[in-house]
Amino acid sequence: MKPHLLLLLLLAACTAKQEKLPSSSPLWGETEGGPYDLHEIQASGTIIAGTLSGPDTYYEYHGRGMGPQFLLAEAFAQSIGVIVQMEISPDTTTLLQRLEAGEIDFIALEMPTWKVRNDESLLREAIAEWWKPERIRQIKSTASVTTVTVRRHMRPVMQDDAHGIISTYDELFRRHSGTAGWDWRLLAAMCYQESGFDPQAVSSMGAQGLMQLMPATAEAMGVPEGQVFDPEQNISAATRYIRRVGQAFSGIRDTQERIRFTLAAYNGGTGHVQDAQILTRKAGHDPQRWDDVAPFILHLSEPRYYRDPDVRHGYMRGSETEAYVRHIMERWAQYRGSARSFAAGSTPAPAKRSLQDGEYKSHVKPPEEWVPEE
Repeated sequence: MKPHLLLLLLLAACTAKQEKLPSSSPLWGETEGGPYDLHEIQASGTIIAGTLSGPDTYYEYHGRGMGPQFLLAEAFAQSIGVIVQMEISPDTTTLLQRLEAGEIDFIALEMPTWKVRNDESLLREAIAEWWKPERIRQIKSTASVTTVTVRRHMRPVMQDDAHGIISTYDELFRRHSGTAGWDWRLLAAMCYQESGFDPQAVSSMGAQGLMQLMPATAEAMGVPEGQVFDPEQNISAATRYIRRVGQAFSGIRDTQERIRFTLAAYNGGTGHVQDAQILTRKAGHDPQRWDDVAPFILHLSEPRYYRDPDVRHGYMRGSETEAYVRHIMERWAQYRGSARSFAAGSTPAPAKRSLQDGEYKSHVKPPEEWVPEE
């Protein structure tokens, strides 16, 4: 047979085979034209749970999911070999709409069992088989902890007041504070709040070391595996992370205010702080002034605020974040009165040129005002 005739026959056979495929067969990863049930969820590797934000359902703390419904959804996802993605909505009506639209796979709320779409029969069967009362009670019991504890050995708040020595790690704070654009004594005040100057400190949430880095944060900041407890690696990574967090508030011109917002975001998450700024603006107050925003940080533990339609990140434990900022700023003031800005032989912040009497003169900026250029 001539080669061109053979090619034509093969093309005809392939066309006929394609025509026999069901028109409703979706491509891998697509949901249009066919059901999206358990097998498709397992193939995608992710199951999407819709819920309401709150301490009894789901919220984020230091970038980690918490709450009974999150723990249940995470455990079920593991049982079927996928990861869970949580999506919050302001009310149950919106949840039902998103479920029917296929935007979420099930609704995770306190009910006899979770709700799925009518066309998700296999997912419904999997949930029913997994949903055992004893298992549910056991998982929920692990969500009853309301405070996050840190296992640490507290050092003195001031190692040597007479000589202006704050801690063993003063030189490391000086060396790396420029990365954050902060006074080294502010970094020291933050470290004491985080770990009490204990390089081996570990929180119940998994935060580690002097600056209490979460594992994901340490990895993102390039800390070599197994070195998160090394004081210099930990402090260096924290200053790089502080710089990244602070960029979200670069529009705040006042240095002291920007520091407060950055501290709040380091502790409570950038998204939650920005939610509080939105609420502050809606109430007619200044979203770039911490004293105006702090009350709304506290309000984010109340349903009428964390379920506001303009709040994207839901519930937060605002009392902890408000106290975190307040204590660090107070301790920084104490350290500035006790410890010298720079050790002998160290280099001050670069001079800033300003126009005075028609001539440029140099003015050495205090370290808390120094933000290094990109």
